Amino acid sequence: MLSIAIDGPVGAGKSTVADEVARRLGILHLDTGAMYRAVGLAVTEAGIDPADEAAVTALCLEGKARVDVRYENGGQITLVNGQDVTCRIRSQEAGTAASMVSRYPEVRRMLVRRQRELAQEKPMLLDGRDIGPVVLPNASLKVYLTASPEARATRRLNQLAEKGETADFATILAEVNARDHQDMTRAVDPLRQAEDAVLVDSSEMDFEETVAAILRLAEAANG
Repeated sequence: MLSIAIDGPVGAGKSTVADEVARRLGILHLDTGAMYRAVGLAVTEAGIDPADEAAVTALCLEGKARVDVRYENGGQITLVNGQDVTCRIRSQEAGTAASMVSRYPEVRRMLVRRQRELAQEKPMLLDGRDIGPVVLPNASLKVYLTASPEARATRRLNQLAEKGETADFATILAEVNARDHQDMTRAVDPLRQAEDAVLVDSSEMDFEETVAAILRLAEAANG
């Protein structure tokens, strides 16, 4: 059964690229980052400081941050405690909270367990920051998708511009670098390239070129 793991830093385009790769391969895409954002949302809406590990852990152990996914027309719907939060988790607040709660062992245990269960059900592509090394160590294909901090900051700036929002490049670049440092130095499952992962650097590649590169790898891995 085909399983693909795509890891990489924030802003590398993992989710959008993974969506398209999965669509063309006719398999499902599990956006694991959305699951961490869902926990971050549950934490903030419960009035808990995401920096309070003990309170976040207690919320998870009490079953008050239950995260699941379902698929409609091939697209992922993310749920918290049975409620659809697919749109709400895309806020900056949810993203910031996700970055913090993803460091906590109990949060990671809870979500990794569910991610593995989902991946065992059918052919699937998972993207995140610990998929190849931790969640799917026996994946058919492991890809580490990255781009320079400057390229990722530029893409984020363009995304905001498309929404009519203004932002400062230097500020966004600093945020990208700070997020990289946090993800790569956390004590539990830090972001890293799996030893058997293929590096795809999209700094000088457009969206279609990136998708095509990963599709070639997937086709080779699938025989």
